[in-house]
This record gives sequence, structure tokens and C-alpha cells, in this order.
Amino acid sequence: MNVLLLGASGRIGQRIANELLERGHEVTGVSRSGEIDDADFKAVAGDATDPAKIAELAEGHDAVASALGPSGGEGVEIVPEMAEALIEGLRQTDVDRFVWTGGAGGLNVGPDTQVVETDEFPDELVPLAEAHIDAWEVIREVDDLQWSYIAPPAQIEPGERTGEYRTAEGQLVASEDGESYISMEDFAVAFVDELENSDEIHTQLAVGY
Repeated sequence: MNVLLLGASGRIGQRIANELLERGHEVTGVSRSGEIDDADFKAVAGDATDPAKIAELAEGHDAVASALGPSGGEGVEIVPEMAEALIEGLRQTDVDRFVWTGGAGGLNVGPDTQVVETDEFPDELVPLAEAHIDAWEVIREVDDLQWSYIAPPAQIEPGERTGEYRTAEGQLVASEDGESYISMEDFAVAFVDELENSDEIHTQLAVGY
């Protein structure tokens, strides 16, 4: 598969790129500068808020993988803006498959209760969580593209690649003792599994251990 990876310079993007390459896929990694240190794939510059640029870059690829998020001095409002640009850009191409890295804040933890609404959720992360929810609201309305929305658990950090994970549709994945965690490496495994298999089209899929 020939994959266009948006947000390839970020910590999760780098791990998705590594997982794709390990499985023999071709990767074109997009970042704002186009400069990605030690990249083992083709690196290009691109503005993920520009639908025309996304359309230009996506042509000739089988799918688009997104690990987009705000960087540097960017405000969180850029997250739904990038979702809108990706959708508009792909509609100008023959590429109709994309997988989006979302946030945990919009996942459910009980009847009518999202993670962002719990007392334990850090106040300083609320604006970013709400931006990811806004992006989810944009994506969920799309019925003419083959999308999957992959959301992490409450905690995601660099760690070991075990190849193990669990999933739930729209629900935070947590262990019996309430821990909600996954390594970035295993998140990348789950992400690429879905990109390859397309088992959860038009689904908000949560992952965790």
C-alpha cells in the first residue's frame, strides 16, 4: 500500500511510519517544513489546512493516514480545521480511504458521560479535547469517504511494541482496575491494522490494553 502520512514528524506519526515501513508499505511523510530527521521514507512539505495541497499530495496514494495535531504556537482550533481540509481535499481526488488519529476526551465512560466531562480530566487539556471532539463531529458526518477514527486511551506514552491491544466502539478502553493506557508503539499497531484491514469503516474506534 502507498500511504500518505500527515503529521509524520510527531511522536505518534513517527511510530505509525515505522509500523507501515516494517510491514512493507510505501510512505510519503508530510510535515509543515518537510524536514524530518532520519526519515526512512520520502518526506515532503505540506500545509494540512490547505485542501488543494492535500489533494495534490494525496494523488497516486492508496490511503491517507493522519497523526495531525497542533504544533509549535498553533492553537487547538486548527484540529477541526485540518479535518475539514482533509475531507475537502480527498473529495478532489480518487483517494477515498483515510484513518484519523483522534483524542480520548470524546470517548464515553458511562451513560451520556464523556472522558472530558469527568472530574479526573485535567483542566488544561480541556481545550484540546474539545477541539478533537469538534474534529470528530466533522468526520462523523462524512458518508462519501471510507474513514476510520482511532482514539487512544487516557494515557499514551512511548514504550514497548507488544502487538497486543483491545478495542471498543466509542468507549474508553480501560483495565479492570481502571487503568487506561497504551504505548505509542502499540497504538501504531492498532492504527495500521485498521488501515490495512478496513474492519471499522465509519467508526470511532477506541484502543488500549
